[in-house]
This record gives sequence, C-alpha cells and structure tokens, in this order.
Amino acid sequence: MKQLFRLQEENVSTKTLILLMSISYVFSVAIRLIWVYQFHNYEPFFWNHQLMINTNDGYYFASWVQDILNGTHQFNPRIEDNPLKYGIVLVTVFAVKIFGLSIDTAILYMPTVISSLVVIPIILIARIYRLSWLGFFAALLGSIAWSYYNRTMTGYYDTDMFSAMAPMFILYFLMRLIEENEMKNIVYAAGMIAIYPFLYDQGQAIVYAMGIIYFAYMIVFHRDDAFTYKSIILISIALMPISLLLKILVFAVIFLIFLKKEFETWILMILAGVSVISFLLFGNVFGLILAKIAGYVVRGTATEGLHFFGVNQTVREAGKIPFSVMANRISGSTLGVIISFIGYILLTVRYKPFILALPLLGIGVFSLWGGLRFTVYAVGIASLGAVYFFYLISNPIQNRKIRYMFISLLTAMMLYPNIVHVINYKVPTVFSAPEVAALENLKKISNPKDYTITWWDYGYPIWYYSNTNTLIDGGKHNNDNFLVSKILTTTSQIQAANLARLSVETYVKKGGVVADELFHNKQKDQLNPKMFLEKLKNKEYKLPKKTRDVYLFLPNRMLNILPTVNVFSNIDLETGQRKKSPFFFVSSNLRQRGDKLFLGRGVSFLIRSGNLMLGKQRVPIKRFIVTKYDKRGRLHRQNQIFDMRSNMNIIYMQDYNTMLVLSDKVYNSLYIQLFVLENYDKNLFEKVISTPLVKIYKVKK
Repeated sequence: MKQLFRLQEENVSTKTLILLMSISYVFSVAIRLIWVYQFHNYEPFFWNHQLMINTNDGYYFASWVQDILNGTHQFNPRIEDNPLKYGIVLVTVFAVKIFGLSIDTAILYMPTVISSLVVIPIILIARIYRLSWLGFFAALLGSIAWSYYNRTMTGYYDTDMFSAMAPMFILYFLMRLIEENEMKNIVYAAGMIAIYPFLYDQGQAIVYAMGIIYFAYMIVFHRDDAFTYKSIILISIALMPISLLLKILVFAVIFLIFLKKEFETWILMILAGVSVISFLLFGNVFGLILAKIAGYVVRGTATEGLHFFGVNQTVREAGKIPFSVMANRISGSTLGVIISFIGYILLTVRYKPFILALPLLGIGVFSLWGGLRFTVYAVGIASLGAVYFFYLISNPIQNRKIRYMFISLLTAMMLYPNIVHVINYKVPTVFSAPEVAALENLKKISNPKDYTITWWDYGYPIWYYSNTNTLIDGGKHNNDNFLVSKILTTTSQIQAANLARLSVETYVKKGGVVADELFHNKQKDQLNPKMFLEKLKNKEYKLPKKTRDVYLFLPNRMLNILPTVNVFSNIDLETGQRKKSPFFFVSSNLRQRGDKLFLGRGVSFLIRSGNLMLGKQRVPIKRFIVTKYDKRGRLHRQNQIFDMRSNMNIIYMQDYNTMLVLSDKVYNSLYIQLFVLENYDKNLFEKVISTPLVKIYKVKK
C-alpha cells in the first residue's frame, strides 16, 4: 500500500526553497492587489487619499490603533488601555511607527502582507517529506482559494489574517516534532501555540483539538519513546489558558530540567498524564469546544428571563450552507473539494502525521451547519490534498518535465475558478466618502464623551471616524439590540428620544447590558416590558440627568436592512413570540408600462386608481409621497392622498430612483420619518447633518 502512494522525493536546495516561497508569496500579494486596481480611480471609496477598508470589524482594531497612537477614544468603554490584547493592533502600531505609514494605509494593506505568509508553512509541511514542489503548487492554490481570499483580501483588516495562517504554522511545527525528535522543535511548536490566542483568540478550540490529536498520535505510535512524554508535557503547558508570561516561565523551567536531567520513561508517563488532565480540566477544553459549536448551531430567542431575539438568526455567515457553497469556498468547485478530500485521505495513508490536520478539515466540513466563516480553516490542508492527488495520478509519467507540466496544468485548472472569483468579487468599502465626510463633521461638533445611536453594523466605523461612542457594535451583540431596534423603529418619537437618553445615561453610569438593567431582567422584581415602554411615550417621563449629547446616525443604506433591524424589537419579551412583520418593500428596479409601474417580485402600482398589485391581490394605498432635494440640499415632499382607510403607503425617493411600499407601522417609524421624510418633532430632535446619504440628529432631551 505504501509503495502505491510513494512519490519520488525531491532534493531541493535552501536557495530554491526560498525562491519557491518568494514566488508563491508574490503571487498571493499580486492577486490581492486586483481589488486595489479595480477601484484605484473610484473616488467614493477613497478618504484621505487612500482606499478605505471593506470590513466593518476592521474599524474595531483600527480604533485601538488610533487610541494607542493618537490618544483618541479615551471615553470609549469598549477600548481597554491594553495594547497587548490583540496581536493585530500591536503589529499595526509597529508598522505605522517603523515604516512611517498612515493608519489608513497600514490597515488597508496589512491583510495582504500578513495572510500571504500562509505559503511558508504549506511549503515547509511538504518539505518535511522532501516534496517541496508539491508544497509550492499547493501554496499557490491555498493562498488565494475562495474562502481564504474573501477573509484576507486587501482591505479586510481583521484577525482573520491570522486565523488560518497561524494554525498551518502550528501544524508544521507539530509534524516536524513528530518526524524530528529534537527538543528545539518542541520550543518552536509550543511557542506558536502559546502566541496563537494573541493573534486569533477565537480559534483556540481548533488548536486545542490539534493538541489533543497530537497527544493521541504520539501515544499510539511512539509510546515507548521518552521524548514523546517530554513533548506532551511541554505542549500541554503551551496549551494552558494562563497568562503568557506565566506560561513562558513554567515552560522554561521544565524545559531546562529536561535538558539537564534524564527521567525514567514511567515517571515521564505519569507527569504527562497529569499535565494532559490538568490541561483538559483547567482549560475546560471540551466545554469550550461544545460552547463554540453551540454558539453557531443553536439559534433563537433567550430562554431565561425575558425572551430577547438572538443575533445569530440574522448573521448570514452563521447560517447553514449547502455542500456546493462549502466546496466553492474551500477549493473553488465541487469537483475541486472532492479531489482535495480524497487527496487528504491518501496523504494520511502515506504520511500518518497528517492526521493532525483533521481538525482543520473537520471545521471546514462543520461549516455546513455552522456557517461560511468556518470554511477558511480547511483551505490550506485541502490545497495540499488536491496537489498530492495530482502528484499521484501523474506518477506513471516518467519524463520529469512533462510530469510537472501536467501537474502545473491541473493546478492551474484548480486555480482558475478561484481567480475568476477574485476578479468578480468587487466588494465595496464599508462606507463611501460622503458618509465618512458626515462622520468627520460629527466629530467636529461632538465631544469624545458623546454617544451615537445606530445599528450595530455601523458601530466601529463611527468610533473610527467620529470619535463618539455607541451602545451596540459589531462585537457587542446582546439584549441591547432590542433597545436600539426600538429607538429606530418605534412610531413614537417621544419614546425614541426618552429611550435614547435613558439607555445612554444608564450605560455610562452602570455599564453592562442596559436592557437587563432597565427591565431588571432575570431578577425578582423583573418589570413588565410593555408597561415600561409605554411610560416612555409620556413627555413628562423623568429622565436621568443629561451628562453628554446623544446623536442618531441614520444612513440611507439602512433602508436595505430595516426589516432585520425591526425583528429585534418586534417580539413579545415575556413570551418570546414574534409579532407579525409589518409590510415593507424596497425597489430601485422600476419599469413603467402604460398606467402600470412594475416594482419587481410581483409588486406593481396602478397609477391612476392608486392601487397596489401584490401578486394578484389588489390593495388600495393611503398616500403617495414624492421626495426630492433642491440645489441647496433641502428636501421637498409632495403628498397625494388616495384612501385614508388603507394601511399601505408609497414613497418615491426621486433622487435615488427608489420606491418604498410600506405599511403604516413602518411609515410612521422613526427611521422613515427622520431620514426619508425629515418629519420630526423639533422639540425632541435637532437635525445637525443632512445629506442624501446620511442624516444625523441630536437628541434634545
């Protein structure tokens, strides 16, 4: 069996190895610069003469960088005074300081520079078995495969740049440790394991799984070797969830003892058992792994206390995906992933240490239930599997040049759908220049202590560009989503103003989850949410003392997610029962044919009669409103009444060529009234910034 899978080993010099790494690295970088080239002349994506980033979460870490370098965000409770918490922040600070880059430039290109390093461990893993050329071809594929590219492209400034690259380094060092029983290899493996949480703390469960498989592998195949138990003891220490300094100290002491003193194998076996059990118990390993799985598989409302809506139900990357999507994201195609999986199995048959990569491939398969984000972990090992498969089927070819041309052709065929995806994946920046300009203006008129209320999607960019604070953001998904949703979608502007002020002042004073504090959630004196919220509709409601200004950030882009925003407050908190969703339809694909205006998806408007056609159902409308801006930027409204008994309304936003069809509940919501119609109570709100793309109001209460 081994002979069947044996390949001709290559004698590649160090010079050639470095050349292969360099070529694959440059290839990875070049592919990621395609996005830069595509938008290098598109001004709406530029700010401060630099392309902006394309991931919301990136502004979280970028704000930390701002805080360290410029002393901003000193009143933001979500940014700790700890520059060592995130590796991405520290690396960026060094890049800015050492190379004299602007923060905007550093965060734009950091993902490209860091993530492309994945080619190194891929090639080195293959080199362990003297198959460096196999590693080279795999590195080309693994560095730009669909999922890995999506989460590490230029502008995707996030810890994902380390998520799959660092585990591949860990895999390499562990496999090298198996093949080369040297103490220095333990240091390399343990060092990479120890710093991984600093680079990407969310992937700790994967590293735990790799460590456990390493322990099992060594005991099964190398149980009689004293070195096995030394490595298990030291790797266990590296895996321990203790402070990095303490971990280094304990590791160094035990490592030096092992260097100076020999122990009988049975003593090492006992110590190894104690260390592994300590790691499993102290690290709550299985609890952590199960919690991670449950966090992405279990979805719904809270089951204790009040029943708030769970955010995982609305996050696309946390939803189930079909096999074809998983296949595309791991290898570029269904055939490609099948080849990759078969190749991995054959790799494991021939080279048993590849069993250690099982958690990486397994978490990729888990994406079928857990969501898109998990596919990225499988890309590196899948690329090795695919190219190994190509090597095996080309084995009969005796001529080396022809054989490598054949392998190159097959690799190119695997690369093709991934490169096509890169070319077509023209993701926009998080905000456009006019939106950022509005936030920069907000920065000028506000104070760093102030708060800006908006949906969590826009939280981090608001920190970065306006230096104000938010109640919810891209990483703070809790019951406060209910409060912000209620503020944005309530039909009572008094309630919105009161709730905004009350929420901010409560958060500033007590911190934590504001909704739990306001409703006394899970306490003996838990309030009736309906009665409490009803009281907030009273102008005389006694609010806490005002300590700072509160702003409402209402962007045009929120129109597309308004139904999702509404879901979080459109629920009975006492029972968890979701209320009927109000009707809301947005269309920018308008086609008129005679008296009939087609909006798409079976929705049309009969102009003369003032009736909507929802499929075959004819529904009268209450009002038809046209909005348009004049040359001075002032909004004008034209209102035509049709049938006041109806519950349906139409708003034609002429400057946007967009038509809204909405029931009374949505029509009267705070967002529609303040952003779309600029119809607001001047005793409650002050319009401080108004553009076609963004409107910002200050809460007067």
